[in-house]
Amino acid sequence: MPGPRVTPVYGDENLPEKVDVVVIGGGIIGASTALELAERGLKVALCEKGGIGQEQSSRNWGWVRISRRDPKEIPLMAETLKLWPELAKRTGRDVGYKQAGIMFAAKTDKDMAKFERWTRHLAPVGLSAEVMKRDAFDTVMGGCEEKVKGGLFTAVDGRAEPQLAAPAIAEAARAAGASVLTECAVRGVETSGGAVSGVITERGPIACDAVVLAGGAWSRLFSGNFGLELPQLKVQNTVLRTSPIEGGPEPAYWNDTFAFRKRADGGYSIADGSTNIAHLTPDSFRLFKTFLPAFLHTIGDVSLRLSERFVIEAVTPRRWDLDEPSPFEYTRVLDPKPDRKLLTRILQDAASRFPIFKGAKILQGWAGLMDVTPDAVPVISGVDGKPGFYIATGFSGHGFGIGPGAGRLMAQLVTGETPMVDPHHFRFSRFSDGSRLVPDDGF
Repeated sequence: MPGPRVTPVYGDENLPEKVDVVVIGGGIIGASTALELAERGLKVALCEKGGIGQEQSSRNWGWVRISRRDPKEIPLMAETLKLWPELAKRTGRDVGYKQAGIMFAAKTDKDMAKFERWTRHLAPVGLSAEVMKRDAFDTVMGGCEEKVKGGLFTAVDGRAEPQLAAPAIAEAARAAGASVLTECAVRGVETSGGAVSGVITERGPIACDAVVLAGGAWSRLFSGNFGLELPQLKVQNTVLRTSPIEGGPEPAYWNDTFAFRKRADGGYSIADGSTNIAHLTPDSFRLFKTFLPAFLHTIGDVSLRLSERFVIEAVTPRRWDLDEPSPFEYTRVLDPKPDRKLLTRILQDAASRFPIFKGAKILQGWAGLMDVTPDAVPVISGVDGKPGFYIATGFSGHGFGIGPGAGRLMAQLVTGETPMVDPHHFRFSRFSDGSRLVPDDGF
């Protein structure tokens, strides 16, 4: 099965000689950063080694959620929820956004109590979520035959179309004056007097004063060649797309075996609710101590697997000169194989709890590799000792929904504006300053 059908974005033919900022990575984070910078009047080059939005930005669930996020992300996500409703008008393109709510199922009284504790994190940002008992749950999730006590429903949450969003934002950035360069891998960064002075791409140099690395799953490899240790691993999730279904649920839904959201075409994207695959690679062993607390915290939610990815990453160069082809030029798109047995199982599970899915057919399936940090919180930060170099990565499977806000925050840091939220939790230096690195589920 091929990957998602992403709206094509055709790159500019001409490479600019000089810009203010080069953004590396054409996913939703990089595209949003480029748009924010271009709207501020800066000259921007958005460089993507493959196509815009071809990797995890088009392979995710399509959820736009504040519910059940790490409390550190909640202020930024609250600001992002203000951006999504205006994104279609702002970009001049459909992004498929709809505020339809998300329901997290609670099977036990313990789950209900955990969800109740989580809701307290929304009060400081002026939002709320409701822990519903079964009767209220049924009014929201009609047709659900799952045995649950109730659920956590967040009405302000929504959904959008991953295959539309990043391309729409990138095109809007171009309309605002940015250069959009596809199949244009950045090999590395040049410095002068210790500060960023430009990049070398496979098509030639671009002079600049700042670089934003938004390379998703590739960010660790790029950073390493620039002399930075970015602790980041890749985790795989599999998603299917169904045929259209009449009368299906409008809110998105999660339980521990499957999760779904309605698509603009009337079908549904369905994925495993919890289990992700962590392919064992050389980095798994290099970063074992750093990620051990996270693994113990999420044990049961991550399945370790030895696969061809070990060999692929073992033979991938970790250092290269800027006058020679980089690894990014040999793999334009990360397109891992979906688990076919899993695709069948999750649709069967969904149909067993929501009979309306019994007639659905699997039209497409794909997998994606998420960029994961030890504490499952992103890096949105400058880098001490590297003036002009910024990183926006490690969104740990939460990046699509928060993408527009992350792009705004990154642009504010680059331009020296007062940031809309405190960026302290997203600092790169937390990986070396003794901070405790473990995910926080807010319970």
